Amino acid sequence: MTQRNLTRRFLLGTAAMLAGVSLLPQGALAAEPLKVAGVYTVPVEQQWVSRIHKAAEAAQERGDIEYTFTENVSNTDYARVLREYAESGNQLIVGEVFGAEAEAREVAADYPEVAFLMGSSFKQDEALPNFAVFDNYIQDAAYLSGIIAGAMTESGNIGMVGGFPIPEVNRLMHAFMAGAREMNPEIKFQVSFIGSWFDPPKAKETAFAMVEQGADVLYAERFGVSDAAQEKGVLAIGNVIDTQAEYPETVVASALWHFEPTLDAAIAAVKAGAFKADDYGRYSFMSEGGSSLAPLGTFEGKVPQAAMDMMKEREQAIKDGSFTVDINDEEPKSS
Repeated sequence: MTQRNLTRRFLLGTAAMLAGVSLLPQGALAAEPLKVAGVYTVPVEQQWVSRIHKAAEAAQERGDIEYTFTENVSNTDYARVLREYAESGNQLIVGEVFGAEAEAREVAADYPEVAFLMGSSFKQDEALPNFAVFDNYIQDAAYLSGIIAGAMTESGNIGMVGGFPIPEVNRLMHAFMAGAREMNPEIKFQVSFIGSWFDPPKAKETAFAMVEQGADVLYAERFGVSDAAQEKGVLAIGNVIDTQAEYPETVVASALWHFEPTLDAAIAAVKAGAFKADDYGRYSFMSEGGSSLAPLGTFEGKVPQAAMDMMKEREQAIKDGSFTVDINDEEPKSS
């Protein structure tokens, strides 16, 4: 066969191959898993981050993403880790920038082709189109858990231990307090912040002091509080995750955060080439499937019926839009 015929057959074969490619369904070439990285300032077992990590692992198991992560990243090192993940070909980076906001946005500006989905107290900026924000807007579930707490306290004194008085903590505490007051408008609250996202011993000691001051129900926004409640023989209300199995005689109810709707929406946007500066906080609302009240487990049948009736009525109203839980980001105070 002459060189000319060989060349002609090669070109025809190449043209046929390309023609075949053009007949593939739209998006078939983009079926590869999305490269996603998580950057976390705390261990992945910490309540808040565990929900992001769980959602990412579920997406990876479905084959939607290829997921890697780094935990326990200090705020001072956060930008460096973000930059390394951006440089290594990740298409979506998720994390929390509450202590490294400005630095994270600077990194995003340097990598416009990478999508950044970050937990933040601030809103999106249209001038930074590849940086979207989210938050755990689970005030709906927190409100419902408050109704149960208000019915279970005998002393009318509830202790609340939080990490920092930032909007994502404050709004949940206010919603919980509003729910508790539905059952007893005279309830008193002890409110304290430990100045850490992960310090179980300090949270435990703070909770001990609240029990000494008469609290018989504790709002466990941080790890360590339920341990204190268990040791002192009082009740606890969980937050973000369900720990009823670990504290079967202590944790009555928990407001759960489901990050799956948030992450799945971001993955779909990146794959469609439609990711933009946006507020993904709405995907945490109960109406979007982003939050729920955990099953009562061992406390089934032990919560007063009046509280259960109100809780179920309000839950349905929240879902159908006829009742809205107030979002109050101001720092809550003790009664």
